[in-house]
Amino acid sequence: MTEAAIERRGPGLIEFVALMAFLSALDALSIDAMLPALAAIGADLGVDGSNQPQLIVTLFFLGMAFGQMLGGPLSDSFGRKPALYLFLAIYAAGAVLAMLAGSFPVMLAGRIVQGFGAAGPFVITMALIRDLYRGEAMARISSFVMTVFILVPMIAPLLGQAILLAFSWRAIFAMFVLLCAIVTVWLALRQTETLAKADRKPFELAVLWQALHETCTNRQALGYTIVEGLLFGAFLGYLSTAPQIFKDIYGVEARFPLYFAGLAAVIGAASLVNGSLVMRLGMRRLTAIGLAMLWLAAIVFLILALAMSGRPPFWILLAYLAVTLFCAGLLFGNLSALALEPLGHMAGMAATVYGALSTLIALPLGMLIGQSFDMSVVPLATGFAVLTGLALAAMAVIERRMASDL
Repeated sequence: MTEAAIERRGPGLIEFVALMAFLSALDALSIDAMLPALAAIGADLGVDGSNQPQLIVTLFFLGMAFGQMLGGPLSDSFGRKPALYLFLAIYAAGAVLAMLAGSFPVMLAGRIVQGFGAAGPFVITMALIRDLYRGEAMARISSFVMTVFILVPMIAPLLGQAILLAFSWRAIFAMFVLLCAIVTVWLALRQTETLAKADRKPFELAVLWQALHETCTNRQALGYTIVEGLLFGAFLGYLSTAPQIFKDIYGVEARFPLYFAGLAAVIGAASLVNGSLVMRLGMRRLTAIGLAMLWLAAIVFLILALAMSGRPPFWILLAYLAVTLFCAGLLFGNLSALALEPLGHMAGMAATVYGALSTLIALPLGMLIGQSFDMSVVPLATGFAVLTGLALAAMAVIERRMASDL
């Protein structure tokens, strides 16, 4: 559909991109804005054990995993806007529950509900874009949305810390509710429905089951879903322990959002580099190179960490994280493309299953790394060394078996 047609049917191009970016970034905002507040929440709710507040981050992903499975099918059956309204309402309810929580279990329940609600907009916005654009035009709009999306991890911790300093951690959840209300009104007033009633499909769990079955029985799809889950587990361990590492080990709590923003920018730069390299090297070769770099960097960092009583100089930590996050920017897009490559006939549902399965694989691994935090970087370094090594070995097995099938 042309840009002129978009303007006639709804918001103009710039407003459309902004609305889609706002919707799809709710999950990243809801994770990263919480990082500076984890210790304060734990102290206020009387949590025993300094590692327990990490669950505020990790269990959000549990909700997202199940929300992803239903977002696509519900929007295909009832329309994009009604499904978005439902998930936004669930998101707001979870944020309110967490905001009013008087105990840690209630807080975690709110975060699971909030994660479930955030998954819907993340999935449905991609479907909405597909309704309106095709081919290069869709790629262009998606790249605009992703550019805005990448900015969120750079801004969110700063925003969370500013609110925490001015008010309290409960005000961060109030911000989530306010932003949810704003985007809901914006969606209602400006965006038209993009899925005609004639094109809607009956809601059938059998369709989801078929996508799950095909993903799990296809060697390439399942293999790269596992690789993604292993890597995501390591990065989830980093995400959940980063506030403790920067605060408790290196004493740079006040500057944590700035360091986090700089490292997030590395991922964005790597994504741009990947766009050029993947055309020259190919997805498989670039993925293998990225995994090997990630594993070697983890091994070197682990050796240094062990040799320095688990507390290497801060500049070594930053250098390692920069290399690691650069590799992440190279890997995650290529891994999803490799996993979905043989499932083009059901790309939408396959992407839903892929996202949910890889998240469910990553969750226990990330939680294990996080809960092993012992006032040193050794658990994080060990997690990356083990999981990236397993991911590299898994890719080698997948490619070898695929080659033998030819």
